[in-house]
Amino acid sequence: MYKIGFDNAKYIKLQSNNILKRIAKFNKLYLEFGGKLFDDHHASRVLPGFEPDSKIKMLNMIKDRVEMMLVISAEHIEKNKVRGDLGITYYQDLMRLIDAFNEAGLYVGSVVITHYNKQTEAQRLKRKLERINIKVAYHYPINNYPNDVDLILSKDGFGKNDYIETTRDIIVVTAPGPGSGKLATCLSQMYHDNLKGIKAGYAKFETFPIWNLDLNHPINLAYEAATVDLSDVNMIDPFHLNAYNEKAVNYNRDVEAFPVLNDLLEKINGKSVYRSPTDMGVNMIGYCITDDKVCSDASKEEILRRYFETMVAIRKEEIGEDTLNKLQLIMKKANITPDDRKVAKVALKKEKETLGPAVAIELPNGKIVTGKTSKLLGASSAALLNALKEIAFIDDVKLLSSHIIEPIQTLKTKYLKGNNPRLHTDEILIALAIESQESQLCKKAMDALNLLGGSEVHSTVILSEVDIKTFKKLGMYLTMEPVYSTKKLYHKR
Repeated sequence: MYKIGFDNAKYIKLQSNNILKRIAKFNKLYLEFGGKLFDDHHASRVLPGFEPDSKIKMLNMIKDRVEMMLVISAEHIEKNKVRGDLGITYYQDLMRLIDAFNEAGLYVGSVVITHYNKQTEAQRLKRKLERINIKVAYHYPINNYPNDVDLILSKDGFGKNDYIETTRDIIVVTAPGPGSGKLATCLSQMYHDNLKGIKAGYAKFETFPIWNLDLNHPINLAYEAATVDLSDVNMIDPFHLNAYNEKAVNYNRDVEAFPVLNDLLEKINGKSVYRSPTDMGVNMIGYCITDDKVCSDASKEEILRRYFETMVAIRKEEIGEDTLNKLQLIMKKANITPDDRKVAKVALKKEKETLGPAVAIELPNGKIVTGKTSKLLGASSAALLNALKEIAFIDDVKLLSSHIIEPIQTLKTKYLKGNNPRLHTDEILIALAIESQESQLCKKAMDALNLLGGSEVHSTVILSEVDIKTFKKLGMYLTMEPVYSTKKLYHKR
């Protein structure tokens, strides 16, 4: 059964209050947001009860004081850098974020284009944004950043950058992805504020790792698993331990950068209020965990998902074996093995029984259903229909008869020249939607679609992109064995 382990309402209130507490130390606060502001599904998976849009709700609690400042690198614009999770460029995601913030009622004041070196696409972006009354600033590359503090804090360093006049006292600095230059943007703005006599401060909002949990707590290990390709490592913050004799968890990049960053803050403002990188954070998420076991179990499942995801990526030759080695060390710390993925064991058993690809789905109520490959349906489609029947309390009858499915197969193979006659998950849902106009059982199944969110899914073969996307859109957590269903070299829909 789906269990709650996190108090979302408490988090929204506690988090917004802590940001207000931090701004009280300054005239203005630049709050660097790491991770996802929207759709934080990793957090919702490892903290059952956390809502993916919680951070937006939290900012809405203090929105009259909040101004959004978005950062994008001119180099990323020019190279059409793509967000792997969304499949869109950083440029497109910038536009998406602006629209999303506006729709959420948050004021978007400006965009900063970093690493600017007269790139044509960056200039075009500036013109486009200024036409809709969004301020745009260029920030320029600085040699030996962030180590040459004297150069950085001079007219030839931050002094060359454009300055954004802000109108509110909490400036949330965010970006489409890492490497955009959020921190440098915060520091540059603070440098110019200081010249104008404005006491500006800096703070960082990072959801993970959770600083007040144990270093090897499953939640923190799940974060390491999620970022294993970035070589981030959780560690005890030595500065915090030395200053307060208190253990706090941070990650290696923040710890390594702290001495230089704190030196910059001291020289900009005359002194720094921080004694450790943990001090810079404002995250209160660790105080809102209500059931540690529920969150620990959910985090272990997430680590297992990352393991299977990594195995598939290696099979596709997208990453190297070293990533798997790191992940296996994380699994050892969490005391789990691939056999602990219950839904995977059921799927593999079904495959052995049917001698063909199989899929198993563990529903939020704990019941597991399976699907096998047949002449009419792929295993994913069969399992999805069985899951809908189970969750909608429909007797074990065929929801879609062959006279519904076969004409679609004919369309796919005879007219659209497809090789695979079996219906994919999106095709089966379209057929189900059409049939629901005549069949009450199909309508009942369609109405139950939103109850599938949070289900665990495992396939014994690598699925097509369309099936992967369908499960994702339904909010189902998919893993796959690193095996192709055929020996063909080219794999498509």
